[in-house]
This record gives sequence, C-alpha cells and structure tokens, in this order.
Amino acid sequence: MENEYPQLVGVGHCCQDSICTIEEYPPEDSSTHITAIDDSQGGGAVATALAAAARLGLSTAMIANLGDDAVGDRIYEEFTRRGIQTKGIARIAGGRSSTSIVMVDQRKGTRTKFPYKDELPPITFDESRKELLRRAAVLHLDGTNYENAWNAARLAKEYGVAVSLDGCSMQKDNEKNRRLAAMADILIMNAKYPYRVSGQKTLEKAMKFMASLGAKIVISTAGQDGCYSWENGALKHYPACPVEAVDTTGAGDVFHGAFLTAYIEKRPLAESIRFAGAVAALKCRKPGGRAGIPTRAEAEALLQNARA
Repeated sequence: MENEYPQLVGVGHCCQDSICTIEEYPPEDSSTHITAIDDSQGGGAVATALAAAARLGLSTAMIANLGDDAVGDRIYEEFTRRGIQTKGIARIAGGRSSTSIVMVDQRKGTRTKFPYKDELPPITFDESRKELLRRAAVLHLDGTNYENAWNAARLAKEYGVAVSLDGCSMQKDNEKNRRLAAMADILIMNAKYPYRVSGQKTLEKAMKFMASLGAKIVISTAGQDGCYSWENGALKHYPACPVEAVDTTGAGDVFHGAFLTAYIEKRPLAESIRFAGAVAALKCRKPGGRAGIPTRAEAEALLQNARA
C-alpha cells in the first residue's frame, strides 16, 4: 500500500535518458559508432535520488510538472513502477518534458551528457503539495529550476522540515546559489560546486565557506576519490569503495538518495556516508543512472567486505 505521506519528498529535475554506449568519445567534426542504446531509464538529480531511496526501502514522493507528451508518460510510468508517489505531479497540456542523450565510453567508465531542459511553468504549491511537504521528514532539492527550489525550501522551513540540497546545477547569478545553499540543512555537492559558489581556491577553504552558510552536514563528492565532509571545523576524507565502473551516470544522485535513507533512519554521519558511497559505487556497474542501483543487502555486503 502506498504511503500517503512519504518520508522523503523531492522537488527538482526529472527527465528521460537515452543511454548510448559508444566505441569512444569523438573529437569535434568527427564520428563514432553507437554499440548499444538504452532508453528505458529516467534521469535528473532529484528524481534519481528518489529512485535510489525507494530501492532501499524508503517511502518517497515527487513534486513536479511534466508535459503531457510521450516523454512525460515514460517519466511518470517509471516513477509509478519504482514506487515513487506521483500525486504531487501535474501534467501540463502542450508541454514538452525534459530529455537527455548520454554518451557512455565504457572503456573509460565516463559519460558525456546532452540535456534538453523543459520550458514548463513553475510549480504551483496547492494544498495537496503543501501537505506532502508538511508531512515529510526531508525535502530534497536541486537547483535546476531556481524558482521551484526556492519556493519549496521556504515552505519546508516554515513547516520545520529538513532541507537537503544537491549542489550540482548552478545559476549564473552566484548570489542565488548562495541563497539557496543557505537554506540547506544537508548540503551535498559535486566537486565543482563548492569552489564556484564560495569563490575559494582550495577545498578546505571552500568547504569551510559552504559550512558557514548554515548547513549542519556539508559534503563534496569526488568520484573515484570518494568524498570529503566538513566535520568539527576540519576536512575529513572518505575513500571510495572499489568497483569496476562501467558508467558513472547518476552516481552522485544515487549517493544523495542513499545518504538521505541512512539519515532518516538516524544512522551516524560516518556510517551514512560510507553506506551512500557503497550504494553509489555499485550503481556504476551498469549503464545509466538507475539500472545498477543495488539492494540494501548488496550495499551492506560491499561494506562488510571492505572492512574485512
């Protein structure tokens, strides 16, 4: 039975991905061969985080606008299939939903994205959507659509709901980035975000600045180097779990979903980070952002092996 008021509610980017496995990434004005295409998986920072959390057993819901096009149908259907509540999703007549082409070089385990950003109207927070936020344990955001994120964060603060921000998408106006980051209780960023938003040139100074904005948890993911957390006024490194990576698409998004699952379960910070790192690492075994999301048992087994 669907949980009427899920613990984790997301407001952010959701799209449909076409994952193209290629022989190698070509230089400009040349070509390469696509060896496989997978267009069965959705994408988007917040949406994929919810998919990971749902896979791990957390109750989740998405608040979003989608077009009433075929792409929107596929995004919506995948949410339903993965157990992500959809009553906060509105279908916009005549709207065109977001989609991305993702080129995966399996030899290097890298990916290059070509996203189409929708031009759908801002989210209207009616009473039903407000109630979803009010009853949540955590609101998870990304900055892809600043107006949607800002309005959702303000409501969450009013309701006393913890705000998690995926520091990935950045506005040209850096003051907007700082304002949104200052709304976060949990701030987990990609490797570029802390430098750009803080204006600092070392990771330690950048993380110290980001922590000064007010978040209680401040983390920067660093791919195969693991992640860095600002704890007790100092930088702490958490190494990555070793796996044979096929595709890193969505690894950061999955890290968010796994971390928030552990956070809501009230696990200690270090344990939550290591759990999230294991889930994100295992995701990289398969192309696309979601096909490789592991079970909880698989992630715990990887951690156990790493400790042995």
